[in-house]
Amino acid sequence: MVWMRRIMVFMLACMLALGGVSGSAEANEPLYHSDFSSGTDGWYARSAGAAKVSVLPEGALRIQGRTASWNSPGRDFDLIPGGRYALSVQVRQDGADSAGFMISVAHSVDGAESYENLARGAAKRGEWTELRGEYVAGDFDRFVLYVETTDASDLDFDIRNFVLDAPDGLPEPKPTAEPMVIEAAEDLPSLKEVYAGKFDIGICVGRQLVSVGDAMAFIESQFNILTPENELKPDSVLDLGESRLLAEQDETAVAVHFDAAEPLLSFAKEHGVKVHGHVLVWHSQTPDAFFREGYKSGAPMVSREVMLGRMENYIRLIMEYMEENYPGVIVSWDVVNEAVDDSTGKLRASPWLSVVGEDYLLRAFEFARKYAPEGTLLYYNDYNTAYYGKQNGIVKLLEELMAEGNIDGYGFQMHHGLTQPSLAQITASVDRIALLGLRLRISELDVTVGNNSEDSFIRQAQLYAEIMKLALAHADQFEAVQIWGLTDSMSWRASQYPLLFDGHRNPKPAFWAVAEPEKY
Repeated sequence: MVWMRRIMVFMLACMLALGGVSGSAEANEPLYHSDFSSGTDGWYARSAGAAKVSVLPEGALRIQGRTASWNSPGRDFDLIPGGRYALSVQVRQDGADSAGFMISVAHSVDGAESYENLARGAAKRGEWTELRGEYVAGDFDRFVLYVETTDASDLDFDIRNFVLDAPDGLPEPKPTAEPMVIEAAEDLPSLKEVYAGKFDIGICVGRQLVSVGDAMAFIESQFNILTPENELKPDSVLDLGESRLLAEQDETAVAVHFDAAEPLLSFAKEHGVKVHGHVLVWHSQTPDAFFREGYKSGAPMVSREVMLGRMENYIRLIMEYMEENYPGVIVSWDVVNEAVDDSTGKLRASPWLSVVGEDYLLRAFEFARKYAPEGTLLYYNDYNTAYYGKQNGIVKLLEELMAEGNIDGYGFQMHHGLTQPSLAQITASVDRIALLGLRLRISELDVTVGNNSEDSFIRQAQLYAEIMKLALAHADQFEAVQIWGLTDSMSWRASQYPLLFDGHRNPKPAFWAVAEPEKY
């Protein structure tokens, strides 16, 4: 059985103390070092087909033809679950004054892929810049390490000296908890039935999971609303190549495609499941070229008028496509995401702010209301609402949006830990925003813990229960509570065990806390 194999692999990791990759290494030598002296060394271009990698004479790997920030040089590594690794790479680019880079990992279990960002840095034009990070490998079947950009989606760049090693002085990996007894899905209470008549209960789903039939059947049995994890974000929807062609005649013209989102949308349409759209306007995961003349990185920024034209056309095309192909499937949208700065409570510095101005949120909601099908609910979505300084900025923004009459609700991202923010802070933030009279949703819920001990999971369950009680106390205003992922191993915070099910899809105490919050 798969779970037995995983436990055997993990026991091996514990015996080795610090896990390694396939092959052996001499003392004082890294587990892996790529100088590309003998070719690509197994590295390949992660893309939808346009990007290519090539080896440079000076011992580096170049990637060209990128159309999205995740397009990247990547390589499979045989990491041992539980092993601790140090990793580093040097990056260079010549297409921008400065560009952000990340070392990331794509890990998968039973074919379902999830991601973590491991190291970040900014590389100035023409300068080799080193990124360094550490990674504790989770319980996965496959690991792909790769180097991506944080914004410049069509930037060519080079990498060299990718090093993977077991760092000195780090504690030995601790064994995971024994797997729980697998309970048949039909024996579990259905969360959507538990909360029927109160509010929807949902989950985020990435496109990789849609192909796992039994997982989707299980999700359908438990949840009645889905949020695409990344598939409706601008860097998945904006067609830069076609937009460049259109811009030769009209700089405000936009081209979109829905290749990434189609599988999930088709599933939802076929099975009668609702979808919450995430997200139309965001500073992150939006190609920098969207804001530049001709849709070309490095070109001057467009004018306010051109950018407003692009914003309107982008939102219009999305709404028209969904109404034509998936009528009634998307019942609500995050129109703008995370626009308030954490430290000041003012609007976050972003290309939207610098190119359009402070009213870009008002215009985004204006266009969304203009083109959204009747009855579609429009939300502003943000995190750290429980912290008073940022909360003040969010409330001020919501009041401005309400004055124009185009906003329906607020989405609380609740990516919380066991102690921060406190339950009192969470409660006060929900109570305060509820007083505005908006519709509410917990849009992204997970609770991280430091380890997977029984005590940690009980404390995690208690916080999940209190959050559900809070939503129930405002059930007349809540549209939905949505968990940000299915299993711990698929979470963006996989190493902190944040979700309702473990990596083998067994229910944790957190599941029972959501199903029966009054018992906790």
